Amino acid sequence: MRTMFLSVIAVTIPFSSAALAHIVCHDDFQVVNCREIATPYCQDNTLAQVSRGFGRRVSDAQVRNNPGLKNELCRNFGSDIRVKSACASSTGQDGEGRH
Repeated sequence: MRTMFLSVIAVTIPFSSAALAHIVCHDDFQVVNCREIATPYCQDNTLAQVSRGFGRRVSDAQVRNNPGLKNELCRNFGSDIRVKSACASSTGQDGEGRH
């Protein structure tokens, strides 16, 4: 009985720690091994957060998965310094929108 109990614990511990693993963002940067790396994932999350601050009801996942929505948000809020890097690919390097 004790062996079976220990086996169950040995199997469930790795699954529970894997379930806790997720991407951690600090603004536009993903934290990997205690270092910050600029990633599109975190930049899109920042764009969603800034958009929500301006009153848009949009989730992080919607911005990441819908390029048209991302372009729209960049046209509307791309002049905000917090989203310059997220909108650089959508708007060109000036962040002011495509003309």
